[in-house]
Parts: sequence; C-alpha cells; structure tokens
Amino acid sequence: MKVLVINAGSSSLKYQLYDMTDESVLAKGLVERIGMDSSILNHKPTGKEEVTEVSEILEHTTAIRKVLEKLVDPEYGVLKSVEEIQAVGHRVVHGGEAFKSSALVTGEVKSEIRRLFDLAPLHNPPAIMGITAAEKNMPGVPQVVAFDTAFHQTMEEKVYLYPIPKVLYKKHHVRRYGAHGTSHDYVSKAAAEYLDRPIEDLKIITCHIGNGASLTAVKNGKSYDTSMGLTPLEGLMMGTRSGDLDPAVVTFVMNKEELSISEVNSMLNKHSGLLAISGSSSDMRDVTDGLAEGEPNATLAFEMYEYRLRKYIGSYAAAMDGVDVIVFTAGVGENSVVVREKVCENLTYLGVKIDPELNKVRSGDPRRISTPDSKVEVLVVPTNEELMIARDTHRIVLESK
Repeated sequence: MKVLVINAGSSSLKYQLYDMTDESVLAKGLVERIGMDSSILNHKPTGKEEVTEVSEILEHTTAIRKVLEKLVDPEYGVLKSVEEIQAVGHRVVHGGEAFKSSALVTGEVKSEIRRLFDLAPLHNPPAIMGITAAEKNMPGVPQVVAFDTAFHQTMEEKVYLYPIPKVLYKKHHVRRYGAHGTSHDYVSKAAAEYLDRPIEDLKIITCHIGNGASLTAVKNGKSYDTSMGLTPLEGLMMGTRSGDLDPAVVTFVMNKEELSISEVNSMLNKHSGLLAISGSSSDMRDVTDGLAEGEPNATLAFEMYEYRLRKYIGSYAAAMDGVDVIVFTAGVGENSVVVREKVCENLTYLGVKIDPELNKVRSGDPRRISTPDSKVEVLVVPTNEELMIARDTHRIVLESK
C-alpha cells in the first residue's frame, strides 16, 4: 500500500509518500506561502534531484493538486498514476477527549475536529483544509487522522485535571491534553526496540525539544504525564513560548500594560521564551553560540532553559517512582550536544552518566550516549512522526476493509 502523509498548516503543506511494503519514503516535500502568487513547492523524490517550483497557489486544494502532479511527473515523479495512492494520513493537533487513537475520516470525525477549533485555533482549521483538499483531489481514497493529543489520553484523572472549579471541566473540557503525542509514542517505542526490552517493563522520559518542546513520562508504554496542558503554552521554556508561570502574571501585566487578551496571548506564545531572554533569537543554535562567546543574555537564556528542562525530568522521575531511560529527540534534542551535556551533568543523583565522545556523534539512527555503568540509559532517537502516521493509516485502512 502507498500512503500519502499530509501535515497542513495555515499557509504551508508538508508531505511524504510511503511504500508500506518496506516503509520506504518514495518522495517528500513542502509547499510554502499558500495564498500568494509566489508560492514555493520543494519536491524531493528519492533517488532523483530535488525540484523547486514557484507559482500561484491560493488555497490547499491547488497545493495538493500540484503535489500530485509532481508525484506522477515523468521526470520528477515516483508514481505512474495518482490511483496508486491507496490512503492518505493527516496530522491533527487536537483531538480532545473524543479520540484516544487515530481514526478513519468520516463526516462525524470532521465535525468533532471543527468543534475543537477553540482549543487549537492555529492548527485544527488548517487540518480540515488539508482533509477537504485531499478529498477533492482524490475522491473515494480513504483518509485517516492522527492526533497529537491521542497518546496522552491514557493519563489518569489526578494527572490531567487542573485544581480549579470542576464545572469548567464539565462545561468547557478544561484539562491537560498535551501535544507531540505522535512523537512521544514513536520515540518511546523506538527506544525500547533499540534496547531490546519490553516497553511494558520500562519507565521512560521522552524529551521532545525543538522550537516547541514537551516532556512525557511514559510508564509501561503509556503516557502517564506530559508537560503541555490545555494548549501547547504550558510546560517547558521554548523558543518563543513562556512555558510555566504564575497565572497572576497574566492579569497583572494586562492591567499594568493595558493589554487585550489577544495581545497578552501573542506575548506569551510569540514573544517569550528564548527570544525574550536572549533578546535576539528563538533558535537554540544562536543561543549556544552566544553561550560559547560568554554573551550574558544568551547565557542566561540557556541556563533558564536547561534548568527548567532538568527540573521536569526530575519531577517525572518522582512521578513514576524512578526512570530507566531518558530519550532526547526533535531539533534541539537530536542536535544540541551542549543541551544534552549540561542537562545530564546535573542528573547525577539519578545515576546518569554520559560519554562525552558518544554525545558528540551525529547519526540518523537511535544511539546510546550514556556510559556502561550509568544507572539510566540515555538515548538520542530521531523522531519520525510521519512514519507513525503512515503506520496508523495503513493499519486502520486495512482494518476497515
């Protein structure tokens, strides 16, 4: 079965085409600047040269049509016909409480995704646009949605409820949902496979740290706790997001600065985190360059980031009564030697020891960076959310026949 995986943003569309007989990637690409007359399509077929096309793409239906044209192009394509695509998988950020796993797209499923627009206003509306566009371009082809929140639906009530009036949960479903669930699920399973140990016997802390970042305590293969909450704003300090702070800060700053709800929301989501403290960049690479040069603001930004990350690891070790494996993944987790080094240097009370030379190795495969006598296995596992979506899509479509 050939599965097309789509991740639709408001003005972008990422895609990967898989052959599920061996889970190989046949092609992948990105459409940017959707809605403009200078939209860019970057298409990379496996084993062939990458091609870039600039054209007018005003909406997602045209974007997917352009992608399909590239997939069957005599020179840059990998398919003889669009009919070879037997299923489409979509990434959807928020599934609320309705979805505990990926699901086959139906009218009812689309209605539920729309109902959750308020909880993910930047992510769920583009997902619906991607689903609708795929339906128009490939009528009759089954589609599956994979939710970032689904993996975290195993959390217990004591973990996901907030200590506020319970009527707010009953009326408005205010609770912890988490995010990055597809990634946390993938890397925890990949870590257990790498170690050749049953995931049901492991306590794993997965650190998905990129521009957005979250930690998950994975106990016996299930999400036990996670750092993001009702929205992706809670938890760790991130590239432009504040993460945890005293809720009274919001009302205090709104009053003092006469900010609207929209303005304070923008401040916390787009103008905080590394960007706010460093004063110059939300990119950890720039921050670590500044750290190496002794730049004070970059140094403070890094130290705050590392401290909060380490504090969460400690809290999840306490929550699970121990930890067997710590996994670093995503952009920062996979690539920042110094972040992994500094975090692990301060986890000696858990018996964590990392090998400085192994920590410097760059690889596209899972790898161990801890020493043989470390009481906790420390791994770097490249995430692959697209493959996880493709696997779910393949399984669900086969089961539905």
